[in-house]
Amino acid sequence: MNDLKTLLADWFDLHEVSSFVMGWSGRVLAALAIFLVGRIIARALSNGLRRGMQRVGPDETLSGFFGNLAYTALLVFVILTAISALGVPTTNFLAILGAAGLAVGLALKDSLSNFSSGVMLVMFRPFKVGDQIDAAGTGGVVDTIGIFNVTLKTPDNRVITVPNSLVYSGTITNYNAETQRRIDLIVPIGYDADIPQAKAVITAITAAEARIQRMPAPEVVVQDVLPAAVTLAVRAWVATENYGAVRSDLLERIKRSLDKYNLSVPREQRTLPPPFQTASK
Repeated sequence: MNDLKTLLADWFDLHEVSSFVMGWSGRVLAALAIFLVGRIIARALSNGLRRGMQRVGPDETLSGFFGNLAYTALLVFVILTAISALGVPTTNFLAILGAAGLAVGLALKDSLSNFSSGVMLVMFRPFKVGDQIDAAGTGGVVDTIGIFNVTLKTPDNRVITVPNSLVYSGTITNYNAETQRRIDLIVPIGYDADIPQAKAVITAITAAEARIQRMPAPEVVVQDVLPAAVTLAVRAWVATENYGAVRSDLLERIKRSLDKYNLSVPREQRTLPPPFQTASK
């Protein structure tokens, strides 16, 4: 037993082991403190940049994008500083990262594509935060435009995350790009209905709606003559924010008025065959 203790004492210098453990413990604690405090500072600086940009003039789209970009860059700097506190030479670490850059780039090509597409979305600005859009086969109100993806909120409060590359490479429909939108309704009336009377009834409804723009003036025209009905096209311009409400109100009022004057399309009458009767024996 004494021989084993002597052998271990020859192999391990307790003073050096304790110094090594204490030294690394201090480095690990310092690196952890640098990372935690640095992350808080990075978040505070990026939020300050976002608020400062909003005061100067850029909207939430630009300020949010550059705020996220600044936070990512600061966080990378904090991580490198924490690694340096551990005693790892950052020059060698950066050299390793540079050598592995090609492999990382190939592995993260989708992320890099999303990043570059995000930059293009911010530069060309086909939409901004708060706009209602259709893109990449889905739709909703733009909540955030991030570095790698766009977040949409649907009317039923679902959150949809779409990669930037899919948004930028596809067709984008922005319903809030202009201050005015045109309501287009197709209204069928009976084939034998009085067309001038139907047009006058609908014109009176559009004239009574204060939310409809007077210029360009609303119009009611015959669109098509079908075998069982005549269709009228109703066109009216409204402010973009009133589009949904005015369209719904017009449909309801037009339906009630046409029914009142017997101008609507008659409902199809279906005669059912008589019930099957078994022959009496």
